[in-house]
Amino acid sequence: MSAFFAIYLREMLILKHKFKRQIASMSVSPLLYMLTFGCALASSVNLDGVSYLEFLIPGLVAMASMTQAFAIATDINVARFYFHAFEEFQAAPVSRMSFVLGETLAGLTRALLSIAIVLILGFLFGVRLHLGFYFFAAILLNSFAFASLAVAMAMLVKSHADQGLLSNFIITPMAFLGGTFFPLDSLPTWAQAILNILPLSHASKAIRADALGQPPELIPFVVLAGACIVFFTLAIFSVSKARD
Repeated sequence: MSAFFAIYLREMLILKHKFKRQIASMSVSPLLYMLTFGCALASSVNLDGVSYLEFLIPGLVAMASMTQAFAIATDINVARFYFHAFEEFQAAPVSRMSFVLGETLAGLTRALLSIAIVLILGFLFGVRLHLGFYFFAAILLNSFAFASLAVAMAMLVKSHADQGLLSNFIITPMAFLGGTFFPLDSLPTWAQAILNILPLSHASKAIRADALGQPPELIPFVVLAGACIVFFTLAIFSVSKARD
């Protein structure tokens, strides 16, 4: 447990060192989306009695929880390839579980910080959402899943440059196609079937349902919990692979 906390504390100290820059960085994208999409379309788009801005912000919460949780991979890459911190972990009595758990919870913490920013911005734009148990449960599951995936990918890549390719081919498409900006049920059936495979689609659905005061569905939470287990297991395996 002390090993896990040491790894988590290290990441938090790094975050503290660049806290102001992180806050500014985390604020830019959601602010632009709210201004360009939310305000521009708020008066002309109505989705079953919900304004587009009310529809958009839960999607931005889901997207922020994914992108910021996955962003921990960049810090791991920098520490691994430039500062050789992973070699120090290898020499220390740190188990694979402790390493993965510490880094995953660090990614989850970053995600929660970015979500707080999105919610504050939404409040300033006049949007009042229902923030209940299922809202936060979906956020935690989604953040944990993508933070675990980030650790796995950071251990599997062979160079820091490869990390950017993973983000371009995995995270960016998912951010735009995971039910963030538009309802998936407006798409053809075959497209819905493909996009419903994505964990972010289920996270967006669960977060938006509770935020708008709608009854929760079980399937999104089952899928997200399954993604947590699969990605966390993959992360542990990837650490073993990197140590070989």
